[in-house]
Amino acid sequence: MMQLQCPFCGYRPENEFDCGGTTAIARPPIDCSDEVWGDYLFFRVNPKGLHAERWRHTFGCGQWFNVVRDTVTHEVSAVYRITESRPRALDP
Repeated sequence: MMQLQCPFCGYRPENEFDCGGTTAIARPPIDCSDEVWGDYLFFRVNPKGLHAERWRHTFGCGQWFNVVRDTVTHEVSAVYRITESRPRALDP
């Protein structure tokens, strides 16, 4: 089982968390076309390698935070709070 480090509670088993998807996705404006709205709702990049995700410690403190995880090995490279910037060393 994968372990995640909650920035508020420390290391916990994966089953205490829920993944909220990719971080930093910009919602389109209210007057966008149906095609743009459909792309926003249904199409996401599915990268192989490092991927920034939003996670929630659902069965713990309930806080949201960001994780940079390798989608192949599940190795976590960084954990940071929602209010913090992604570590520069992990920028593509």
